Amino acid sequence: MKILIVSQFYYPENFVIYKIAETLQKFGHDVHVLTGRPNYGYGYILPEYKKIKEEEINGVRVHRVDLPARKRGRLSIIFNYLGFWYNSRKWVRKTKLKFDVVYSFQLSPVTILSAGNLYKKKHHVKHICHCVDLWPESVLVTNAVRKKSLTYKILYSWSKKLYRACDEILIGSPSYKEYFATTLQIMDKNIVFVPQPSLVENSRKIKTQNLGEGFNILYCGNIGTIQMIEMIPEAMKLVKNSLVKFHIIGMGPMSKKLVNKITELKLEDKVIYHGPLPSPKAAPYFKGANALFVSLKNEGIVGKTIPNKLVMSMAFTKPILAMLEGDGKRILTESKGGIFARQDVKFLARAIEKIAATPTSELKKLGELNQIYYAKHFSLETITRKIEKHLR
Repeated sequence: MKILIVSQFYYPENFVIYKIAETLQKFGHDVHVLTGRPNYGYGYILPEYKKIKEEEINGVRVHRVDLPARKRGRLSIIFNYLGFWYNSRKWVRKTKLKFDVVYSFQLSPVTILSAGNLYKKKHHVKHICHCVDLWPESVLVTNAVRKKSLTYKILYSWSKKLYRACDEILIGSPSYKEYFATTLQIMDKNIVFVPQPSLVENSRKIKTQNLGEGFNILYCGNIGTIQMIEMIPEAMKLVKNSLVKFHIIGMGPMSKKLVNKITELKLEDKVIYHGPLPSPKAAPYFKGANALFVSLKNEGIVGKTIPNKLVMSMAFTKPILAMLEGDGKRILTESKGGIFARQDVKFLARAIEKIAATPTSELKKLGELNQIYYAKHFSLETITRKIEKHLR
């Protein structure tokens, strides 16, 4: 098949879609990607990409369109989203390339589906949406807009129209299906659960970061309200085991509050904030940790989904300390590789004490169970074969 993948983000931006594209290419397909110039996480367009419109990466043909760089401000993010929306549609109108199918990897924003829908309409081919970030629910959970606002109503109407125009919808978490049926009232589409794989496939090739003596727990990811990271220093204040250290990597709207809380509670030696690190530099910390922490606030549909960092943590063959409900909790329960805490400071403190007191042999077993579950359900080849089946 000749496949057009639409994704606002692509390598060197650190999203798993580039691995999916390269795997489809290895399966024997002719894969093209319509994407933007790399800027996510940098705050500027990478200088070496300012003039590049076409390139080939590991056999995948990449077509890049202009867009304003995404910076921290909300207005900058809006211009970034609209820039790709406008210029990706412009590319579709002008291109003479013919494809058998369009596959849109839909992270935020949902507007990336517009180019795929336009190509479908113009060339009468199938358009598959892979929804891994639910809209407009995502803007509510992050408090970007209020549900009663005019902005939300516009986004709701636009999201529903974009989803409905797709031929089939793959969803990153089973709970999404309920949202499509009850909130978006889309029930006439084939909606199938196909998770996104981890960016890391073989952690054995990664070097191990020495985190020091003691029992080291790691959280790596976004530091926002739905991750409840502010609970970590409060829980660590209650932990009596002096050998336990909690390492945090990442950034987000709650970063400053987290740092202030660590300082306020005088926990700099027990809760170590490393700031944001790119994935290649963060991966050795996963290897060096005794356990990994995954959390998601039990609020709305998003709070019942599978956090991608849960899948990544399983790939690292590590035991997982989790504050999860819904699909994420079900998966970790099935793998039998985790210890759960209720979403409360006191219960989190108890769970930290429990996992730190678990014998090394038992921790190793928990990690192995997670890796086995990952290999069976979330490996790159397994997921890409499922995607390929829907593209045919």
